[in-house]
Amino acid sequence: MLRALRGMAESKQFGSTRQPGMLERAALSLRLRAADLTDTLTGRRDRLTPPRRLAQQVGDSDFRETGERFLGLFETLGDLQPTDRVLDIGCGVGRMARTLARTLQPPGSYDGFDISAIGIDWCRAHYRDTPVPFRFAHADLRNEIYNPDGHQDAGTYTFPYAADSYDFALATSVFTHLLPDAAERYLAESARVLSPGGRLFSTWFLLDDEAEPRPPFTREDRWRPAAVAQPDAPEAAVAYPESWLRERLQRNGLTIDTTHHGSWRSAAGTTLQDVIVARREH
Repeated sequence: MLRALRGMAESKQFGSTRQPGMLERAALSLRLRAADLTDTLTGRRDRLTPPRRLAQQVGDSDFRETGERFLGLFETLGDLQPTDRVLDIGCGVGRMARTLARTLQPPGSYDGFDISAIGIDWCRAHYRDTPVPFRFAHADLRNEIYNPDGHQDAGTYTFPYAADSYDFALATSVFTHLLPDAAERYLAESARVLSPGGRLFSTWFLLDDEAEPRPPFTREDRWRPAAVAQPDAPEAAVAYPESWLRERLQRNGLTIDTTHHGSWRSAAGTTLQDVIVARREH
């Protein structure tokens, strides 16, 4: 349990909410600038790799390595095709877009949206010369951790895309920050914008149907059926019973193709979070 709580404090996957002081921020800024310079000199930072201060918005893991690893999962677990029309739900600063930019081919396309305005602005400025269209939209949604001043409610948000528009939708480390109303809405909207046969690749913290959730999650009546890792900042990390997810997917016409449990549950996990690939039936 102590190890899990340490992970919660150190990784965005579990949503640390501690705000650094002025001296800490200054020291961090210097370290990130030095790392950016090193990346540039060694050729590690290409034009679609953001500076470290932006890459940190999507967690402490290696920006490039994580994107490459998930591309492999999109292809092997989600049957991603180069000509797919792709929707990136919660695209951040382009961690998945970077790998898809060299993968997608006409008549494929990419759309991504996120609550981070600075991430969307960076992507719009850098994805201008790609083999297929790459488009980015800002969703000004309230989230106490990542966008506390947002003007819209995620629980009533309509994705700004037409029905049946996409062959492949991905949501990595998105549902792990959504409370029940928002999670249900995002599932419904994901199903709406997928074409028949389209796949939803999503990651979760999934709970067994047991009386008490696994640490570091705890359950409180106000968040049921979800369990949260930090009751004072519930959107930092959110977990759901696997039976709840299966029922919601079925309700929205999505059938599970594959389930891979994450390393947060077992050392043999494919990724930290649990992976669910579901397909729209018709």
